[in-house]
Amino acid sequence: MAKNPVLVSSSVASRFKIYVVVFSTCLVVLLLVGAKLGVSAPSEDNAYRQMAVFSEVLGKIKSDYVEEPDLKNVTLGALNGLLESIDPFASYLNAEQYKQYLAHKDSYRGDVGVVLAKRFGYVSVVSVLEGSPADKAGLGTGDLIESIRGVSTRDMPLAYAELLLRGDPGSTVEISVIRFRDPEPQKITLTRASATVPPVVARMLPDQVGYIRPQTLVQGKAAEVAAAVKDLEKQGATGLVLDLRRCAMGTAEEGITLANLFLDKGLITYLQGQRVPRQNFEAVPKRMITRLPLVITANRGTADGAEIAAAALMENKRAEVVGERSFGDAAVRKAIGVNDGGAIILSVAKFYSPSGKAIQDTGVTPSVSVVESEPFYDLEEEETVPVVPAPQTPQPEQDNLLKKAVEVLKQGRSQASAAGGK
Repeated sequence: MAKNPVLVSSSVASRFKIYVVVFSTCLVVLLLVGAKLGVSAPSEDNAYRQMAVFSEVLGKIKSDYVEEPDLKNVTLGALNGLLESIDPFASYLNAEQYKQYLAHKDSYRGDVGVVLAKRFGYVSVVSVLEGSPADKAGLGTGDLIESIRGVSTRDMPLAYAELLLRGDPGSTVEISVIRFRDPEPQKITLTRASATVPPVVARMLPDQVGYIRPQTLVQGKAAEVAAAVKDLEKQGATGLVLDLRRCAMGTAEEGITLANLFLDKGLITYLQGQRVPRQNFEAVPKRMITRLPLVITANRGTADGAEIAAAALMENKRAEVVGERSFGDAAVRKAIGVNDGGAIILSVAKFYSPSGKAIQDTGVTPSVSVVESEPFYDLEEEETVPVVPAPQTPQPEQDNLLKKAVEVLKQGRSQASAAGGK
């Protein structure tokens, strides 16, 4: 088996960091196992039981560990480990970080164009916006950002990392990156730029296959897709490929609107949380614009609204999904204040596929599995998996996943034609 590149990096191999990681992991396991064993007990008793486990483990470390631990760092590591285990987009911000977050989260106009999550305790790249500073620097899905402005992202709150990457357009920020295809950390200086959302790409492929690619699902992109569909139909398209690879920016609402363009009935998704009652989102018949055969492409950089649309169209038997399992991110998050003046930002409700799968937990598993060409070693899966290439206007002969999508579309179209001719 290939060596773990994160462990190869000398900058993260210190004994104390390993200790914090191990302690955090053990604590999370104890808490989760205890919660599982105690499901029959009243929730309040169960909570006290888990706190007793935490206190006992903490006491043993304080009394028996080889040296006096820094309990503040230990607690911080435990908190972040716990949050990451349930939500890779969650954050714990201390009082000072939360003040900075509130003061600047909407004021900075410059960005580097990445969607981030937590993996292995570090900040990880989910997707990169094409043409952005991060894209120009070669960042891609799965890369780990080891440090930002010289500060390790190990146990750094995700929301704080996002804040550090933002700033005034034209200003710079230095980061250290571990790429799985090159495990040695590399320092990169990114020049922040004003966010520019690329337009939807649409064109005709051979054999009258319409190709549509929204790079984001920010507000208004579903309308752009609708216009592209109508234009391709006028050009004689007999089938459509909707390319949702690396589409991670945007909103759940836009994903729901996108799905409705191709559905005239059925459940698109529903939202539910412990304190959020279930809310169903059904297709509105008059919003459907086409009945053309449809195939969707997805990969590990597909997230949020794009996942909602892909799951809805696949489970309603409206489209095949070709590619790799998506990232898993479709939830409503909010900041919840805590007594120390800080806050936790976490999911309070999740979006579910029509069959009842929590998208954040499972992602979207394609109906036709295809891996992309350039491999890297994934620490979580312990196997070789692909790096996502980012062709601006891919051709089927140069893009194995797109080629397969067109084949699936043709097969489905041929079967439909055969059935109609009987």
